[in-house]
Amino acid sequence: MRVIAVFNHKGGVGKTTTVANLGAGLARRGRRVLLVDIDPQACLSVHFGLNPESTERTIYDVLCRDLPFSDAVRELEGPALLGVPSHLDLAGAELELATTMGRERLLRDALDRYLEANRDLDYVLFDCPPSLGILTVNALAAADEVFVPLQTEFLALRGVGKLVDVVTLVRRRLNPTVRITGILPTLSRTGTLLAREVQEEIARHFGSKVFKTRIRSNVKLAEAPSHGQSIFAYAPGSAGAEDYAALAGEVDVMDVPHRVIAPREPEILVDEILARVERPSA
Repeated sequence: MRVIAVFNHKGGVGKTTTVANLGAGLARRGRRVLLVDIDPQACLSVHFGLNPESTERTIYDVLCRDLPFSDAVRELEGPALLGVPSHLDLAGAELELATTMGRERLLRDALDRYLEANRDLDYVLFDCPPSLGILTVNALAAADEVFVPLQTEFLALRGVGKLVDVVTLVRRRLNPTVRITGILPTLSRTGTLLAREVQEEIARHFGSKVFKTRIRSNVKLAEAPSHGQSIFAYAPGSAGAEDYAALAGEVDVMDVPHRVIAPREPEILVDEILARVERPSA
């Protein structure tokens, strides 16, 4: 089992496209995959034909209404590709959760309870918001790995250091297992000098963490969401399908530690904790 947050605080770099099509590519390889849309813009949900205004039982309900994670899971493209949709109300989660104790770990706790009963899952992918708020922190606290889609343009390199700092801070304070394991060049215009120079700069900074696969600019990738489908269902012969199939193959053979779902310790209620503190010692 691998739990991966796909994250970049810069928008328009192919983050949602990567979650949707990497997930579908892994499902085509016989893996059982769960995609979680934790972005209030709900682009991943729309990608698979779900309405973020009318959809019931969403990640918003899981985080803010204590809905069991399992109640929000649904099939996307067949039984091997599952999803938890987002809702536009998630935009208010920052305020709603402001006074909630342990708000940074709500997603991890809900997911772990679900994974205890669903050990046949191979991958969980989070589509994170393009911002640094409580929702992104929840995703990073729940994940073991981070994939960073990075557009092969000069301006895309700006802010990468900040992104690395955020992941490092979460690892120190909340989740000691999370780390960046993949950098994905996206929207690549092959053959241009700029793309080559940017890719060389990315490789210089991140070395072996950079995927060999490059996601080329491809109009079919942009069209697929309007049909509510992954690139494999919409245009299986396209360059986009070829690239994401290659990426899925590369991800599937990565040598990384897999998540172990240990039995949960019985939860101790607050009253019990206080009773233990106040109980006089023998």
